[in-house]
Amino acid sequence: MNTDSGEKSMMIDINCHEDIVAARQMVREIGKNMGFTLINQTKIVTAVSELARNIIVHAKRGRMSVSIKKNGREGITAVFEDDGPGITDIQKVMEKGCGSADSSGLGLKGAKRLSDEFSIHSAPGKGTTVEISKWL
Repeated sequence: MNTDSGEKSMMIDINCHEDIVAARQMVREIGKNMGFTLINQTKIVTAVSELARNIIVHAKRGRMSVSIKKNGREGITAVFEDDGPGITDIQKVMEKGCGSADSSGLGLKGAKRLSDEFSIHSAPGKGTTVEISKWL
């Protein structure tokens, strides 16, 4: 889908492990077509994988939208949204060595480290939205 701003956007539901693979493949293909280096393709694909996995593990289902920014800057922005339990203390989850009982908590921290831009919004009982960007 194209918007008036020159931004191309795609969406994929994240409801099972096969959807994680599909999300990875989609972002890898976009990055390759845009001219991302293999290292930067790997970084954005790994971040996408971690965040999609978090949706499956913690919320059971959600969605990822991917945009190709053109307004003065080219890159990939991926937004992950779910209606899961939300995160009570984002700062604590982002600290080293802190995660849920069945997770090391590396998904969010790893995605932040691998991205050029990272934001997270969450509220208990209302779900979580994470946005990452990797620029050319």
